Amino acid sequence: MSIQSLNQESVVQRLARTRALMEQNGIYALLVPSADPHLSEYLPAYWQGRQWLSGFHGSVGTLIVTPTFAGLWADSRYWEQAGKELAGSTIELVKLQPGQPGPLDWLAEQAPQGSTVSVDGAVLALASARTLEGKLKERGAVLRTDIDVLSLVWADRPALPKQPVYEHLPPQATVSRVDKLAKLRETLKQRNADAHFIATLDDIAWLFNLRGSDVSFNPVFVSFALIEPDRATVFVDLEKVGVELRDTLQRDGVNLRDYTEINSALAALSAKTRLLIDPARVTCGLLNNVNREVTFVESLNPTTFAKSQKSLDDAVHIRQAMEQDGAALCEFFAWLEAALGHERITELTIDEQLSAARARRPGFVSLSFNTIAAFNANGAMPHYHATEQEHAVIKGNGLLLIDSGGQYLGGTTDITRMVPVGTPAREQKHDCTRVLKGVIALSRAQFPKGILSPLLDAIARAPIWADNVDYGHGTGHGVGYFLNVHEGPQVIAYQAGVAPHTAMQPGMITSIEPGTYRPGRWGVRIENLVLNREAGASEFGEFLKFETLTLCPIDTRCLEASLLTHEELKWLNDYHEQVRERLSPLLEGDALAWLQARTAALS
Repeated sequence: MSIQSLNQESVVQRLARTRALMEQNGIYALLVPSADPHLSEYLPAYWQGRQWLSGFHGSVGTLIVTPTFAGLWADSRYWEQAGKELAGSTIELVKLQPGQPGPLDWLAEQAPQGSTVSVDGAVLALASARTLEGKLKERGAVLRTDIDVLSLVWADRPALPKQPVYEHLPPQATVSRVDKLAKLRETLKQRNADAHFIATLDDIAWLFNLRGSDVSFNPVFVSFALIEPDRATVFVDLEKVGVELRDTLQRDGVNLRDYTEINSALAALSAKTRLLIDPARVTCGLLNNVNREVTFVESLNPTTFAKSQKSLDDAVHIRQAMEQDGAALCEFFAWLEAALGHERITELTIDEQLSAARARRPGFVSLSFNTIAAFNANGAMPHYHATEQEHAVIKGNGLLLIDSGGQYLGGTTDITRMVPVGTPAREQKHDCTRVLKGVIALSRAQFPKGILSPLLDAIARAPIWADNVDYGHGTGHGVGYFLNVHEGPQVIAYQAGVAPHTAMQPGMITSIEPGTYRPGRWGVRIENLVLNREAGASEFGEFLKFETLTLCPIDTRCLEASLLTHEELKWLNDYHEQVRERLSPLLEGDALAWLQARTAALS
């Protein structure tokens, strides 16, 4: 029996045990989101229950189990991966598509009158709980959030992470925690709030200038924070904070309490407290501890806005991190080009060599996400990840997609480049060129300050739509400052809600990454990070433009230059000139020669 068959059998057995427990507790349907009490994107192993129960390893997906049905809701990034991993598990892949019911809507439609739907309230956002409870009430069904079914069937559940917490120090930390807390307290006064509860890990790390490694790729640590007028408290495993750091925090007016004390701390809040919370970023299970007379002041976390707008001082360090990352990429690509056709290279080799090149660079801390090295058909899966069991050898003809990034003390990087292997087909070149046209169109755009970011999506898609082609994922996501590679509040995606908090402001860093995916054949994506900068003002208001931060050649051997307009060629040549000027001082030998060759102007 194959390893895959054993895994499938295990999932079937886990589902059977789970259903038996559901029956004992009068539960009709179990909802298992990809979430933790901090509503993180990447989860510590302790909270990877959806992966454990379903066998699906994608970072995003929602599982629902009933007595006769099990379904995994996933968006188009994961359809191929989920189809493979769910095969034989009895779990049905439900494709999230516009106009089709999502998991909460499905539950509301399917739950029988009088039935109980259960979800662990500790990992369900308050906003989602309210939505689901309202939908179920209309059906005469009820929502139960006081039981963690998985904890009762998951015998070998991993422990909580124990990695140490450390300071993010100057010069890269350009604003002190004291100043950040003072500004936050001013905001609380403006919103007539007495206290603020934060559960999101990147907000806490940013506010207190602290970092950790409890979550893969994101330099954060498992914690909660409660900010009051006269004190700020971080709830964290105290063994993870050294004596010297404790003293430093104490001097800055920051108290530490054990992570497990958050429930009692929330319960101890005065009934007169006006508590600022973000209903989309705190779970209903946590807030169930709060006295019912406490008034919730609901809005986006102020820190989410503040950390998204990088300062001019931050930008200096970010540009330096981009230079170091670009130099690492040049060294890697020089090696790859010389090695192709002369030694055995797999998708795993790509990851190893690229990670090693980054690790040699000053200020490097870790990768910012799992490297995606996807050759030909594997590139059609936007979130593909090669494994020891399944990976491709890079040989023959085609396209190699490499999506990777690093965490540096001075910034977070995220870049996708296409590599020609042998002789790419004409249609592959056309796809690469069309995607580049989308990158260029949005990169060159100027737009009103405060425009809602989802509205920019069509600028990148227009050159792609012109050929009756589209892609299922968003065009851009926010990026942190030595923090999460995916950061809000801005997002460039027409599928996202056009909400006031998505307004584009100076200092925001966003990806531009259109794509084209042909299942079973190949995928194309080209990605740069850009910085919102002032573009001047007129009688029509203030405007913004993008500064391209990412520094790495776009391989012109993947392109059909005749399809580019004069303006597009100029953008590409100007970009390559900037890349060459800024990276040349950091390179020598083969890497420098590769850079010079790959930044040669196209006519």
